[in-house]
Amino acid sequence: MSDFDTTLSSLGINSTSKTADATTSNTTSGSTTLGQSDFLKLLTAQLNNQDPFSPVDNTQMVAQMAQISTSSGVSDLSTTLKSIATKLNSTSTSDAVSFVGKTVLTAGSTAYGRSAGGIAGAVELGAAASDVKVTISDASGNPLKTLSLGNQAAGTVKYDWDGTTSGGTAAGSGPFTVSVAAQNNGATVKATGLVWAPVESVSVPSSGTPSLNVTGIGTVAVSDVRQVG
Repeated sequence: MSDFDTTLSSLGINSTSKTADATTSNTTSGSTTLGQSDFLKLLTAQLNNQDPFSPVDNTQMVAQMAQISTSSGVSDLSTTLKSIATKLNSTSTSDAVSFVGKTVLTAGSTAYGRSAGGIAGAVELGAAASDVKVTISDASGNPLKTLSLGNQAAGTVKYDWDGTTSGGTAAGSGPFTVSVAAQNNGATVKATGLVWAPVESVSVPSSGTPSLNVTGIGTVAVSDVRQVG
């Protein structure tokens, strides 16, 4: 028996029947727990039935009120946090539009050269690898240069190509096709190539989340953007 039940019992109130009635009422309305209004009803009954020569202890009453207040406050806080989480996990149209004119790092195989020449990118490794390679080819698929990144831990590995072919000549401004491969002592490791590409525009559907239209890649979800340049 709880302190609250003990208090009601000492006042001659059958707490079991009253709690059962309240619970039954709540069950009928779809709830199986006592809410703030139920607490206030019990508190009123407690005051109405108390012995005037032995009133309820003030400290105990304050503690009971603080208990329901805390419970209600936690419930309200939980609701607020859920609303904030939903907002943070969603992308508004204005958020998506802010990407237009910028370059983003995302999964893809087509990259455009920088004004200074060459490209930068990254490889996402699903596990540690003893040998990671990045092959850069021209628009026709002819290999220009293969970068060996060597032994790497799982995660994101960055690379930077200076724009010269394996023969030492300038490769031009592209577009270039980038392919990646990784092995760990002969076993294939999952590898995803990430390239930098400009955002041309934003698609805003009548319902759903806005998406980015990225040069050389196509439609990209905002959640798939790894970095913004």
